[in-house]
Amino acid sequence: MKVLIAGGAGFIGSTVASYLLDSGHEPVILDNLATGRREFCEGRTFYEGDIADPAVLDRIFAEHPDIETVVHCAALIVVPESVEHPVHYYRENVAKTLEFVDHLIAKGVTRLVFSSSAAIYEPGADFSVDEDSSVMAISPYARTKAIVEQMLADIAAATPLRVLSLRYFNPIGADPKMRTGLQVASPSHALGKLVEAHQTGRAFEVTGLDYPTRDGSGIRDYVHVWDLAAAHLRALEVFDTILPGGSSRYLVVNLGSGTGTTVLELVEAFNKVVDPPVPVGTADRRPGDSAGAYTRSSRAAELLGWRAEQSVEEGIRDSLTWFAQRGQVLPDLAG
Repeated sequence: MKVLIAGGAGFIGSTVASYLLDSGHEPVILDNLATGRREFCEGRTFYEGDIADPAVLDRIFAEHPDIETVVHCAALIVVPESVEHPVHYYRENVAKTLEFVDHLIAKGVTRLVFSSSAAIYEPGADFSVDEDSSVMAISPYARTKAIVEQMLADIAAATPLRVLSLRYFNPIGADPKMRTGLQVASPSHALGKLVEAHQTGRAFEVTGLDYPTRDGSGIRDYVHVWDLAAAHLRALEVFDTILPGGSSRYLVVNLGSGTGTTVLELVEAFNKVVDPPVPVGTADRRPGDSAGAYTRSSRAAELLGWRAEQSVEEGIRDSLTWFAQRGQVLPDLAG
C-alpha cells in the first residue's frame, strides 16, 4: 500500500511512516519543514513543500499515481501560540487544508485520514467523552480542528471523498527504534516539561491546580505514539469496510487509552522512573488551557480492532530514552 502522509516529518506523521515501513508499506512524505525535521525523512520518499502548493501536489501524483490513501497530519499544534497568533493558525490549519483537499479531490483521491484532536470536546462531569460528546473548543488551535472536521464532513457529503477523523488524545513516547520522536527542543506539554526539568534540575511547574478534577490538576488521556501509529495502519486496512460510501462517508474515532491521568499523577509516575525525583512547583493556567478529558469510547476497538497496549510508564521511559539520544538524530538541536 502506498500512502501520502502530509506532515510526515513531524512527531506523529514520522512515527506513522515508520510503522507503515515496518509493516511492508510505502509512505510518501510531504512536509514544508516549518516544524518537521528533514532528518526524519532520510531513506524515505520525501517532497519538501506546502500542502496548499498545487505544483508539488501535481509532481507527487504524477510520480506516484498509485497512492491509495492520504493521511493529513500537517498542522500547527501549540495552544498558547494559537492564542497569540490566531490568524496564522487559521491560515495554516484551516485555509491550507481546504486548498489541500480541493487538490486531492481533483487528483481522484477518495480516502482521507485526518489527524484531529480531543481538544475539541466539552468533557462530561467525570471528564470522559465519546465521539458523540458535545464539542466546545476553547482555544484557536482546537477551533481550527473543529472547523476542519465540519468542513471535511460537508465536503465528503458532496464529493467522492470519504474521511476518517481520528481524534488523538495526548501522544507520548517515541518510535521504539528511536528513529523519530518529539522534534522540538522544549515541548510545551506536561511530559515534555517534565523531561526538561529532569535534564536541567529545575522544578516542574504544574500549570493550574484549580480545575474540578480529583486533585485540582488537569486530566489527560496519555497514549503511546507507537500505539497511535498502529491505529493508523488498522484504519487504512479497514477503511473501505467502515466507510463504504453512500451514506457512510465521514466518521470520527477517538484514539486514547481510556484512562484519565491527572498532571500530578503523571508527575508521580515520572518520579517512579527517574532518580533523583523532579521537584514540583505551581503556576497559573496557560492561555487556552482546559481541564482536559479522556475517552470512554469503544469505537476504535469495535471498528478498527485497536486498543492502546502501552502504559503511561512505558511512554515515559521511551520519551526519556528519546531525549537522551535525540542529539544523535537531530544534532543541531543537541544540548
